[in-house]
Amino acid sequence: MNSIKTVLLLGLMSGVLLAGGQALGGQRGLTMALFMAIAMNFLSYFFSEKIAIMSSGAQRVSETEHPQVYHRIAPMVKRLCERMKLPMPKLWVIPESAPNAFATGRNPSHSSVAVTVGLLELMDDREVEAVIAHELGHILNRDILISSIAATLGAAITFLGRMAFWFGGSRSSDEEEGGGSMVGGLVMMIVAPIAAMVIQMAISRTREYGADAAAAKYTGDPSSMISALRRLEGYSKRIPMDVSPAQAHMYIIQPFSGEALMRLFSTHPATEQRIARLQQLQVR
Repeated sequence: MNSIKTVLLLGLMSGVLLAGGQALGGQRGLTMALFMAIAMNFLSYFFSEKIAIMSSGAQRVSETEHPQVYHRIAPMVKRLCERMKLPMPKLWVIPESAPNAFATGRNPSHSSVAVTVGLLELMDDREVEAVIAHELGHILNRDILISSIAATLGAAITFLGRMAFWFGGSRSSDEEEGGGSMVGGLVMMIVAPIAAMVIQMAISRTREYGADAAAAKYTGDPSSMISALRRLEGYSKRIPMDVSPAQAHMYIIQPFSGEALMRLFSTHPATEQRIARLQQLQVR
């Protein structure tokens, strides 16, 4: 199912880029958009993982790079991967004080898990392991490809809106004074909601419930995931995190940035609902 959604998403985004390119630049704009669509499809599939990691500012974690972080989380990851029958993902740390995490990649053999510095500082080992199990749950459930591609495409479609200013400026001599800029501004107002809708269509909120359930199952302790979600929810409202709205859906909890635009890109179910589902698992 995720494979079909990926193809549909890439096709839809290509169509939006082609239509937008023609509307903004005529035949020249259509040609540019065609080349951009081809490059975007290639980059989205093969390099969405690297793009997501670079955009987050994450740094590689290994025995030689950030060894303290590695020795704390690597045993957890190895233990969980053995239980889930997954290959070991690449590990990353994000220099952000807000506790959060995400997984990315195109398949379990090409995957990464990134955690913030804040997560490691503000949460105990039980909670950290639950968060990591949640992210490995996304890898196990094959959520990561569609999620990673949606982030890349959301950024690309927002970039299309910025192109409106360039085309608007270049065409202003053929229109009434200021007309090009007005067209560009109108396109910008339309493009951001389209980017939000594309991501929301591609990313089902139920994937978070599935990853939460995987964390509860493979840690053997739903209460750890419940505790982690409560802490994440509390800190997310107090500590801003600099995350692109197009990538916010990748994180375990919706990052707080102080920007109203983030609400357009909200793809997370309410934390209270996630906790309620986990509590149902506790009583079984």
